[in-house]
Amino acid sequence: MPPSDGSAPARNRLVFVHGAGGTSHGWDLQRLAFPNGMAVDLPGRGGSGPARRRIEEYAAWLHDTPHQFGQLPAVLVGHSMGGAIALAFALAYPGEASGIVLVATGARLRVDPAILGGLAADYAPAVEGIVTRSLAPDADPRLARRLKEAMMAVPQDVTLGDFQACDAFDVMQRLEEIRAPALVIAGREDRMTPPRYSEFLHAHLRASHLVWIEGAGHMVHVERPREVNEAIQRFLRGVGTDAAQE
Repeated sequence: MPPSDGSAPARNRLVFVHGAGGTSHGWDLQRLAFPNGMAVDLPGRGGSGPARRRIEEYAAWLHDTPHQFGQLPAVLVGHSMGGAIALAFALAYPGEASGIVLVATGARLRVDPAILGGLAADYAPAVEGIVTRSLAPDADPRLARRLKEAMMAVPQDVTLGDFQACDAFDVMQRLEEIRAPALVIAGREDRMTPPRYSEFLHAHLRASHLVWIEGAGHMVHVERPREVNEAIQRFLRGVGTDAAQE
């Protein structure tokens, strides 16, 4: 939809998609760098209706909720489950993803059964374990506390459903169908989606660039926001978006 102030619509809207058990606030440090971008709250949080149970259903929700974008095509920036959603979106709607930024994610996202069992049985300790595994060993303890508080604010059944959706996700055999240019960003210390996941994405996507962030874990965009933002900025210049001019 065109902007209400009568100005020209933005090209290639930049859309940030959070990970499992997260919210749009996980992108706050990116939204400061890209103020014209949009960070969405997926269904199940933020008044967006009931949570979905499959990655493809989240991708369809993004596509069928045009006010989330303002205008298509869009450059999707997805973290973990959000990256899976970006991949599913690019496969289902190839003309409407002008680029994808895949942050700490993979073409298949099997989840440790202990994590699924813990989320179902005792939410708080499970969240603490996920946060511990999501950060580099030397991460600031204050960051861990903030991430735990944010994840605990998401309903237990929503977070469990998110991780179950990740566990069922697998597009390893379809990556070469994706024509959109891709940026793959990975933390060297990622214990949730190991570095080989990002290497696989880079090797099998037709047009991709891989950026390693040293000393960062799964929450690389929060642990090393400046380096992640700079990588995104360089990618956007290549894709050609209004967001790259900010």
